[in-house]
Amino acid sequence: MRKTDPFGGYFFHQGKSGLSAYEEAVRLTKEMLMAEVATHLTPYSGKTPLELEKASQNLMLVSQKGEAINDVLSDLQETILHHTVRVSHPKNIAHLHCPPLIASLAAEMMISVLNQSMDSWDQSPSATYAEVEMVRWFCRKFGYSLASDGIFTSGGTQSNYMGLLLARDHFCQTQFKWDVQTKGLPREAHRMRILCSENAHFTVRQSAAQLGLGEEAVIPVKTDEDFRLCLKDLDKKLNQLFEEGLFPFAIVATCGTTDFGSIDPIARIAERAKKNQLWLHVDAAYGGALILSDRHRFKLHGIGEADSIAVDFHKLFYQPISCGAFLLKEGSHLQLITLHADYLNPKVDEWEGIVNLVGKSTQTTRRFDALKILASLRIVGVENFGKMIDHTIDLANEVANLIKGIPDFEVITGTPELNAVVFRYITGMGDVDKENQLNREIQQSLLQQGSAVIAKTSVHGKTCLKFTLLNPRTKLSDVEEVLQEISLLGKKLTVNKSDIAG
Repeated sequence: MRKTDPFGGYFFHQGKSGLSAYEEAVRLTKEMLMAEVATHLTPYSGKTPLELEKASQNLMLVSQKGEAINDVLSDLQETILHHTVRVSHPKNIAHLHCPPLIASLAAEMMISVLNQSMDSWDQSPSATYAEVEMVRWFCRKFGYSLASDGIFTSGGTQSNYMGLLLARDHFCQTQFKWDVQTKGLPREAHRMRILCSENAHFTVRQSAAQLGLGEEAVIPVKTDEDFRLCLKDLDKKLNQLFEEGLFPFAIVATCGTTDFGSIDPIARIAERAKKNQLWLHVDAAYGGALILSDRHRFKLHGIGEADSIAVDFHKLFYQPISCGAFLLKEGSHLQLITLHADYLNPKVDEWEGIVNLVGKSTQTTRRFDALKILASLRIVGVENFGKMIDHTIDLANEVANLIKGIPDFEVITGTPELNAVVFRYITGMGDVDKENQLNREIQQSLLQQGSAVIAKTSVHGKTCLKFTLLNPRTKLSDVEEVLQEISLLGKKLTVNKSDIAG
């Protein structure tokens, strides 16, 4: 007898076959993940790129008839899970890569099962209004008025792009009476300029390139000893641009540089932006979470004056990737990028009060990521979010002070504004090139041993090591152990190089 629902076991639905298959898949996956946490106690397995590449090739032995889910999950566990970087481990302190909250993991499961697309109301009825309310909540938090608006994004890259896209089109409309959306770039576009600190995120240059302005349209401004934008140099660069007959139209202030967590003087930059009629975009992808901290919120002073803000939730808001938002002081500016499609967001929907979010985004299909941060804020609470953020900043200060007292270490970071600490292992020999290579080898050796995951970067031609202390469960003792390993590795590698040279 032919099955009445031959594909029922492949989908989540109200039938018995769908519910049973889903329950089994969730049970097996949960057991696998819990076993992984219980048995693999290091932040990384130590596998080399070549070993991982070879193992992954075997995953693609795709079956024509299908396989049992437990067999496939076992294969994935052996090849991928065993050798992933474990973001929740307290010694995984490399990148802006956070441990996800359990509240957001529960929401993630709902998002995946519901599989709503946030482009039109008829694809995501209740979800549309949930996202709208979350955007409004964050706009209020950052000091915006009821005229503000925004949209959830994939993260800082998309949010920074949207900020500069709207800045470009708004400038062309007001300065040149030119509609970029319909006519393309005006002849004067090659004279348009964006200013940002020399430590701003690379997506400022990337956005300028993608927007048809070119990377050379980005004017880097010097930074001070704490890696914040230098106001004196900003004034100098602005005067030069105006004298040369160029068109500065936007300033990007950074609230949390990737390497140092440095926060530009937002309020004073806002004064200059207003005086010169420039669009101010604040890249707060990293530091925007300080808005939830009673102790550190003051560092965002002036952010409510920005024309647009980028904020990421998959950093210090502890959400699974990807989850971010673009906030806009004057929501009406979103009309600069709105297009209508009869099948998706016809104009008649607006007249009838129907909200289709696709008109606010550079994406069409989008996930209901707002549910993750909504669930987290309600379950964890704003107060506890603030305490977790405060803990990581306190830890960064303790670590910076600790490193300053250890011989053979040089701290590059001053007093951490967020939770990043940049330093380097030094031999005292004064050979920068050799010390650069030594620090690179230390970082790679820790990863290959699987004992710690830390980052490396370059500052003024010197290769440095970096701790990004995002995890609120990381303790000073964890970092002390990593520093001891770095010291031992540094001495061992130095001795080995001396033996080879001898």
